[in-house]
Amino acid sequence: RLPRRGGEPALAGRGEAVWGARVRFAAVFGCAAASRAGADMVGFTVPAEVRVILLDIEGTTTPIAFVKDILFPYIKDNIKGYLRTHWEDEECQQDVGLLRKQAEEDSHMEGVVPIPLETRDGEEEIERVIQAVVDNVRWQMSSDRKTTALKQLQGHIWRAAYENGSVKGECFEDVVPAIRKWRERGMKIYVYSSGSVEAQKLLFEHSTEGDILELFDGHFDTKIGSKVDSESYQRIATSIGCSPNNILFLTDVTREADAAEEADVHVAIVIRPGNAGLTDDEKSYYRLITSFDELFLPSST
Repeated sequence: RLPRRGGEPALAGRGEAVWGARVRFAAVFGCAAASRAGADMVGFTVPAEVRVILLDIEGTTTPIAFVKDILFPYIKDNIKGYLRTHWEDEECQQDVGLLRKQAEEDSHMEGVVPIPLETRDGEEEIERVIQAVVDNVRWQMSSDRKTTALKQLQGHIWRAAYENGSVKGECFEDVVPAIRKWRERGMKIYVYSSGSVEAQKLLFEHSTEGDILELFDGHFDTKIGSKVDSESYQRIATSIGCSPNNILFLTDVTREADAAEEADVHVAIVIRPGNAGLTDDEKSYYRLITSFDELFLPSST
């Protein structure tokens, strides 16, 4: 286990697999936790074995405020109108079906809103079911659920918003220039977010920087697995066609970093305005960056 200041075990109680990954991580980066505790973050050199940079979105490429203050409120304000407009569409009915199934699986949870089937014809019956969908979605969002069913409907509502110009995706100013440099050096760039693949693509296709979708080699969402499950990162490596230790994962969430490390993926925590704070142990342990500019590729890639 890596020591923190005072020689105490850092983050005691974590699994040995994670500790083993962290020891390897620190050795590759050439810096012990004790030497970076409280130090200025001036960047670090990416290990030579890394060939893929895997990016989280919220709090990493994109301000949390964009998601919390623009995207999520848009869903809450516009979901009923969207459902009314698209109710007869096959895609919309598939979305509702997934949400209904999810509600059944969540039946043991406090506050869950079931979604009934339409039992008779008429606008009043449709409105009854639509209201149940609206209430279910708002309940899931208030509980910070990240179910595939929720993310799929959200993605379709955002698609309409992006396409009509109501919303434009936002990225931190360092993101696009850095990714272009990484790609020039031969890096592959992938995205792994709890938001659906479609929602990810929409954000980058309709961004304030223009259409930057071409900068990414692929996208992953919760269909590959939870971001706090180490097996998800193993599946991603298999899908890309590389070893887990060929990947560097950038995220603002320590639980995701732990899961990635357990799979032998390199990680760094991204500190951005509005992101959740870190404990002293976390600050002393993880590689931390405040900008993509603080990642330096080795002299040959």
